[in-house]
Amino acid sequence: MEIEEIMTQNTHASVAPEAGARVLSGMQPSADSLHLGNYVGALLNWVSVQETYDAFFFIPDLHGITAPHDPADLRARTRNTAAQFIAGGIDVERSTLFVQSHVPEHAQLAWVLTCITGMGEASRMTQFKDKSLRQGADSASVGLLSYPMLMAADILLYRPHGVPVGEDQKQHVELARNLAQRFNQRFGETFRVPDPFIPDVGARIYDLQDPGTKMSKSASSPNGLLNVMDTDKQIAKKIKSAVTDDGAEIRFDREAKPGVSNLLSIYSAVTGRAVADVVAQYQGKLYGHLKVDLAEVVVAALGPVRERAQQLLADPAELDAL
Repeated sequence: MEIEEIMTQNTHASVAPEAGARVLSGMQPSADSLHLGNYVGALLNWVSVQETYDAFFFIPDLHGITAPHDPADLRARTRNTAAQFIAGGIDVERSTLFVQSHVPEHAQLAWVLTCITGMGEASRMTQFKDKSLRQGADSASVGLLSYPMLMAADILLYRPHGVPVGEDQKQHVELARNLAQRFNQRFGETFRVPDPFIPDVGARIYDLQDPGTKMSKSASSPNGLLNVMDTDKQIAKKIKSAVTDDGAEIRFDREAKPGVSNLLSIYSAVTGRAVADVVAQYQGKLYGHLKVDLAEVVVAALGPVRERAQQLLADPAELDAL
């Protein structure tokens, strides 16, 4: 089967694996701290996933070298990320947690998969097109182009049934499926063809200073991010300065009131309460009341995670033992 023919099958629906099936997911160590969007949108979901599945979680540090970086910073961020994963609820007795670069087979398989990937196929990956457009064609590295093949290797090595990912990564899982099928057809049945698994991750968390933009490590202002490793005072200060909207009414409306809607979503995400219940609680109250209470619930949620992560980072032997 030719590359173009396989690419036409790139519409596989998201399927939740059966209980006990193997799933795999990872998160790049691209900052010193996870932010609230990572925590709510990925880590808490992983904690739930490990209750039901044979879960493999990893830190893809090799992906981090596709952009300019300092090796010492990358190593430190890898340890920081591992500590926050464990502090956030990843149980290494029930899940497998590892660092990508510690398993050389990732890079070895990535080369094999790169050799059966077409140039057009690789260059059509949305993230490559977006990042190369921002960086300029002459500045974008070959590593950025081959990033999806390394991601495919990450997945296929462990023969997972499902890969819990966000919608923005589904295309990369589809490529992994295509490459698994292509390899199996050419060389014999070797890899399991995994299903993309887009879980219900609840509310999307937006930037506090730009509530039209998803909270991201690449935020234009650090005040837009609520970080897991922020102090209680930093959290309160950032929420106090969060952008709100015209008019004093507290209601959820992403189009008309994106600022306060984001605050309501955060409140709901960290407490588990429905947005409608939170809105009802603040009827007739001011934005300031919501911000004060929101700071308290975010601190209550993130404070214990930060403290446990700090304990692990202060004792390298304990972290390494895990």
